[in-house]
Amino acid sequence: MMNTHYDLPQSFWSNVEILIELLLKYNLTHNISGAKTKEAVLKNIDDSIYPLQFLHLNELKHAIDIGTGAGFPGLLLALALPQVHFTLFEPIAKKSAFLHLAKTTLELKNVDIVTHRVEKVSPFKVELISSRAVTNTKMLIKLCKDFITPDTTLLFYKGELVEEEIKGLQNCQVYQRDKRYYLVMKDVDVA
Repeated sequence: MMNTHYDLPQSFWSNVEILIELLLKYNLTHNISGAKTKEAVLKNIDDSIYPLQFLHLNELKHAIDIGTGAGFPGLLLALALPQVHFTLFEPIAKKSAFLHLAKTTLELKNVDIVTHRVEKVSPFKVELISSRAVTNTKMLIKLCKDFITPDTTLLFYKGELVEEEIKGLQNCQVYQRDKRYYLVMKDVDVA
């Protein structure tokens, strides 16, 4: 198993095994993820939960994940944080269908799936907004601005253009691991 410094729930790895099997099987006919092997899926899982070791999530009750795709990172964060309610936004029907299948199979009570774009939904209070590989940082903030309060933490999984993308933005912290940059923002100015 992967090395993580975060205390994961007892059920996490058994649920991950089920999820991997489900994704690899579903992917054969629906092609929803570039991860075609167990190793590739495990890399995505590791990438999804890695930020838990440096995020301070004590007051976290509600979170949204924008463009969840095959579940990275939103579904994995929901498995890792069963006390937090996650709303996963995935407008592409075949990916959303997979998320519904995973939710049902894993009997996840802390997950809602919305088959719409985040900007088309009435906002609600969240303490965490995550997103991986959706669009550039400023556009992401614009898309989810109505969900952002002074208490909201933004966690964006970015590539090497992260420094370019955050020019002019305040309260940004970037954690790097290999070619992945984890951008964490608080007190985001959405004016």
